Amino acid sequence: MTDTPTETNGHRPNWTPELTTIPEQARPADADTAEDGPRAEVVSLDSARDRRHPYPPTAPAETGPAPDGSAGGPVLEGEVVRVDAPGEVDRDWLADLAVKAKDRRPIVPLWLRSRSEALSTLKWVGAHYAYVAGYQAARTPKYAAKLTARSPRGAARLIRGAVRWTFDLEGEPVRRSAVEKADPETYLKLSRQRDARVRLRVAVAVAALIVLGLATLLLAATAPTAAQWAALASLVGLLGLLGAPADQPLIDRAVIATKVERLTSTVVIDALSALGIAELNKAFGKGGRGINFPAPITRDGPGWRADVDLPLGVTVTDIMERRDRLASGLRRPLGCVWPENAPGQHPGRLVLWVGDQDMSAAKAPAWPLARTGGADLFKAIPFGHDQRMRPVKLTLMFANMLIGAMPGAGKTFALRVLLLAAALDVTAELRLFELKGSGDLSMFEPVAYHYGSGADDDTVHACLVSLREVYKDLETRARTISRQPRDICPENKVTPQLAAKRSLGLFPLVVAIDECQELFSHPEYGKEAGELCTAIIKRGRALGVILLLATQRPDKDSLPTGVSANVGVRFCLRVMGQVENDMVLGTSAYRNGIRATTFSPRDKGIGYLVGAADDPQITRSAYLDGPASERIVTRARAARQAAGTLAGHAIGETPAAAPTFDLLTDVLAVIPEGEGKVWSEVVVTRLAELRPEVYDGWEPDQLATALKPHRIDTVQISRRIDGKQLNRRGIDRDRIAEIVAERNQNRFAE
Repeated sequence: MTDTPTETNGHRPNWTPELTTIPEQARPADADTAEDGPRAEVVSLDSARDRRHPYPPTAPAETGPAPDGSAGGPVLEGEVVRVDAPGEVDRDWLADLAVKAKDRRPIVPLWLRSRSEALSTLKWVGAHYAYVAGYQAARTPKYAAKLTARSPRGAARLIRGAVRWTFDLEGEPVRRSAVEKADPETYLKLSRQRDARVRLRVAVAVAALIVLGLATLLLAATAPTAAQWAALASLVGLLGLLGAPADQPLIDRAVIATKVERLTSTVVIDALSALGIAELNKAFGKGGRGINFPAPITRDGPGWRADVDLPLGVTVTDIMERRDRLASGLRRPLGCVWPENAPGQHPGRLVLWVGDQDMSAAKAPAWPLARTGGADLFKAIPFGHDQRMRPVKLTLMFANMLIGAMPGAGKTFALRVLLLAAALDVTAELRLFELKGSGDLSMFEPVAYHYGSGADDDTVHACLVSLREVYKDLETRARTISRQPRDICPENKVTPQLAAKRSLGLFPLVVAIDECQELFSHPEYGKEAGELCTAIIKRGRALGVILLLATQRPDKDSLPTGVSANVGVRFCLRVMGQVENDMVLGTSAYRNGIRATTFSPRDKGIGYLVGAADDPQITRSAYLDGPASERIVTRARAARQAAGTLAGHAIGETPAAAPTFDLLTDVLAVIPEGEGKVWSEVVVTRLAELRPEVYDGWEPDQLATALKPHRIDTVQISRRIDGKQLNRRGIDRDRIAEIVAERNQNRFAE
């Protein structure tokens, strides 16, 4: 009988015959008619194994490739054509290395990369251990008393231990066991060993007692009193340490550590399983693929970081939408759990950061410019920190910013940080209007070019007048930039070098309006203000004009769509609903999981910052109270005085009173009765002749903007000039006369 290899321990032999057959010469002649069994078949083992493959072959193709890759002959019926053959395939090790090296861990820890953060960390560590040392030093008498009280017990333990060692009492149980077993040979052996030990140990103990006694007599006779007391204190201390109970440590804990559960893969999986996402449930169920952790779970700042590859079809947004459920599954406060996207990775790569402490309760690092230093609006300025205590910076130049929140969420404090940085840039001009009337920005008066506080019509009108000046200055700035040589202004926008030349008038111009809803919802000035701000946002970005708006009522009635749609940087603190959330952060922000509605009342100063980086950032703005802000402004004023850039309100200059005029009355004055419809350019020319101090430089678009609040729109007017038919925008005198009559009638009725 021929030996054939068999499978052992679940493994196939290292060779396999193509066919299992019985050689012709070894087959009995009557094999086909044997009565002991049916006729044997020739079986192809490869075909049998292919039939066990989880993906059986489909209908055979007419032709198939040869093993060497050349065109092969016809494929036999039942033959399997392998597409992805099992076994090792050639791989590009350089490509594999590039994939593995894509996410390299930093060599230098993040906190050591920033000088300010490193100093802050070292300062905190030094202060911590200084506190611990002081705490323990203050309790030295208590520890001395505890050692003295425990010294008798320590002495008893020392004597008992010495006696047991000297007379080999620890071997007594073994010798007794030999006696109980009636084993004389073992007992005699143990007894002889004990006698030898005791003779040696007694000699050592006696010698030690003699030396100790002589040393005591010598110390008592010759040593100074201080040395005697020190020796006695040391002896009492050693005996006290020997007498300490195991469950009562001598030294108290200076700092009671908060026990935070270590984040593990099991904890993460359990939390994700509780989210109620179908694909996650399938992945964790029987036969599912589970999830992958592409990197170990590690400490990252004051918390834990877990990188997770979610199941196919599950995105990070799905997790962010269920952040409260995730926090519940992790058994952590909501302010500790922050899921986010991994920059540059697929939408299913989750970065889960779980902090040791709620972000709102963690101690915030100091603002870097609080004590020293200046700012440059062309560079990134410090704004706050994220949930991992990493600094968050943003660049105001070539951007505008909208801050939205419900009352009491920290909106004004966030705006104050930006204005303090702008004040520390000696080249910047500040025009500040706080339309609530509480004086939240009053500390900036010493450096402001324009300043107004109040919700009254006069303050709102002063704000509107300042916006008109800024809008008019856009034309001047644009002409100045267009005249600059290409090598000085290659991108046709303000540069730091141009801004430093005060004579060019291209210095950074910062316009900040707190409680801007009071301006935009004003019945008389609101519409014009909205159009001016929209124009400034669109055109002023490259001209060095920065608009900062803050509102506690971010809705469609209080925030013009043109403003909310064109602002580049947005900071949304706590809001109540989806509409307010998307008004500040942009359309679909709520649907994408960027939800400022999840912040609680205690999350003051914490919000979503969008536009300052590639991805939205959880940011807590720096906290600077009134006195701290005043000290910074005092430093900023001194720097501006040295640079010679103080002007306007800061040096007591008041804005020239806007000439009182009635636009509708003036239009009726320059359009004689009966003329009817007149082109806008003709009207602005006549108005400039009537009041040059008011209307000089007006354009037809500006006239249309000024007339809209009065419910007057421009119309298309056709005129034949030199035989040509021209169509231009203009105004209808009859419509203006109708509005004036209606207004006068209402005034008379009042």
